[in-house]
Amino acid sequence: MDYLDELESQSIYIFREAYRSFKDLVMLWSIGKDSTVLLWLARKAFFGHVPFPLMHIDTSFKIPEMIEYRDQFAREWKLKLIVGMNREAIDSRQTFPDGAVSRLQCCAALKTDALKHTLSGRWPRRVLDPDSGEFYTVENGTPFTGVIVGARADEEGSRSKERYFSPRGQESDWEVSDQPPELWNQFKTDFAPGTHVRIHPLLDWTELNIWEYIQRENIPVVSLYFDQGDGKRYRSLGCWPCTAPVESTAKTVAEIIEELRSGKFANIAERSGRQQDKEDGSGLETLRRSGYM
Repeated sequence: MDYLDELESQSIYIFREAYRSFKDLVMLWSIGKDSTVLLWLARKAFFGHVPFPLMHIDTSFKIPEMIEYRDQFAREWKLKLIVGMNREAIDSRQTFPDGAVSRLQCCAALKTDALKHTLSGRWPRRVLDPDSGEFYTVENGTPFTGVIVGARADEEGSRSKERYFSPRGQESDWEVSDQPPELWNQFKTDFAPGTHVRIHPLLDWTELNIWEYIQRENIPVVSLYFDQGDGKRYRSLGCWPCTAPVESTAKTVAEIIEELRSGKFANIAERSGRQQDKEDGSGLETLRRSGYM
């Protein structure tokens, strides 16, 4: 068993523990490389079937290729996909691209608030029917208390403080200092009824591991990760007004792996192109403490 097999085995174990332990389970799918690997692992863990819905929080400012990719594979793999959105903020133009609020305030409204209220069932959800391939609207959905997320400890500082099973407060708020110990593969899953728990099957994976696994498994990823001829590509995907590509001529997964192994990005953060991370001194942790992915 090589190191990718070991990572895969651990992640599948976490998936099955989550499915055994939490009745109302959902998995976040951001359309990025990490959450797409997460989706691939979920299908492996349950023999080609994903026994819980996926959720995507759509800010209306995602790069169009991301939405095209999402809908194509959701239909192809017959996924039950839930799409959440803060329609009030978008319709009233209370967003950063409209010049009304800061980047952090925009993320708080379009991502954090949309996620929390969609998870709780308080806001309407668009749901893709896996059989018909058509979307329909649910006004009052079932609350989800177990949320599977594709966070990696090496991606960003606050994520290194996570646990595989991380309890949250009533409003999805994260108390960093109040996390259960996880020693010798012993995980706490017997939380009080109704406790909101974030579950992180990819916590010990690295950016290089992700791309090596994508190569080994031949996982389809959105084309934005590859140079389209202008010498630039994305390392991390988000909303188009706040996400910048990096200088890179990598046109294939093998070339991305070669870049990472060469140390080209050794001193450049993976999320360096995500402008909202830089807006205050705490970076992404400010958002994550209040319920952000």
